[in-house]
Amino acid sequence: MRVVGFIGPSGTGKSHRATWVARERGIEFLIDDGLLIRGSRIVAGCSAKRETTKIASIKRALFKENKHAEDVKRALELYRPDAILILGTSEGMVETIAKQIGLPEISEKVFIHEVASEFEIKQALATRKEQGKHVIPVPTFEIKKDFSGYFLDPLQIFKRKGKGSYQLVGEKSVVRPTFSYLGKYTISDYTIYQIIEHVTTSIEGISRISRFRAENHPDGIYIEMDLVLVYGYIIRPLLLKLQEKVRDEVEHLTALNIKRMNIVAKSLIVDSKKA
Repeated sequence: MRVVGFIGPSGTGKSHRATWVARERGIEFLIDDGLLIRGSRIVAGCSAKRETTKIASIKRALFKENKHAEDVKRALELYRPDAILILGTSEGMVETIAKQIGLPEISEKVFIHEVASEFEIKQALATRKEQGKHVIPVPTFEIKKDFSGYFLDPLQIFKRKGKGSYQLVGEKSVVRPTFSYLGKYTISDYTIYQIIEHVTTSIEGISRISRFRAENHPDGIYIEMDLVLVYGYIIRPLLLKLQEKVRDEVEHLTALNIKRMNIVAKSLIVDSKKA
């Protein structure tokens, strides 16, 4: 199966343009916000926009729940599409989605700035920020049962055929998720530190964290930390094991994408019991 990723920050208009991007590449199936969509119909999955918090929404979009992922896997086995388009806010996100539902590696990546102008992206971001509107690339009747209470309005998409002439390309639905009414969600650096400290102290051979720093970037979080290790362990495998466990735990608990993790073995201590 040919897998194509469509990437852009949240609110830049990916869902709005997903149908066009798919059509240009001869793709009939796409994955957006936890849904498997074929043409103008939802065939499997559960929308992330139904969730009541932003964190739950992101975890739903990443198919972190086994039942949700298995539902989409079964549909893919049934339909056996030749190609599929995955929408995501970062390269890491589309790669994670592909892995979670058992798809091959992504063969092509399309970025939002390649298909939308800077002005259009700014307009989309302003609409998201000021009105909390989200677009789902399926008609109204497909999602009405899932979005009762916060469904907004349908959006008909037209394509210019010539001067004064337009062709109806399709209909998309505009919703406002529950979590968008509840204010802005943030996760403090100290929360990230506590999660990582818990993982670190559970690994034999690591004594403690001596320095920690986390930075938030548009493509994910960057983590730097210095460690005090216990003398007598092979350092490189120990640090690689820590990287893997930290990434899995942070992404599972917070749905944040770790883009970079630099770990330094700063010093050693001798375990008196082992000595």
